[in-house]
Amino acid sequence: MITIDDLNSFGANTEEGLARCMGKEALYLKLIPKAINDSNFEKLVESVEKGDMTASFEAAHALKGVMGNLSLTPLFDKSSEITELLRKKTDADYKSLTRELLEMRDKLKSLCD
Repeated sequence: MITIDDLNSFGANTEEGLARCMGKEALYLKLIPKAINDSNFEKLVESVEKGDMTASFEAAHALKGVMGNLSLTPLFDKSSEITELLRKKTDADYKSLTRELLEMRDKLKSLCD
């Protein structure tokens, strides 16, 4: 089970995340596994593979919201970067950016096991 210390070492702003959960640590910690298993990670990968930038934007934007609400800063920052590049229709290596996001997610996922 993941702990507040684990989240802090990952780079999450747990003080902010806990505040959003009304200080309820058990609730906050229960939401972390749900967030890292969000189906939008897979949607982002699939849409990037297909070159569907509209669907990629929607998935990245949804992830940005979830990660921001839980103050999972590393995941929020990377999903924000991807979202803004997609919003501006910037020519970028989205496969690489998505891979970086998934690596961060997997690091956090390993702390939940």
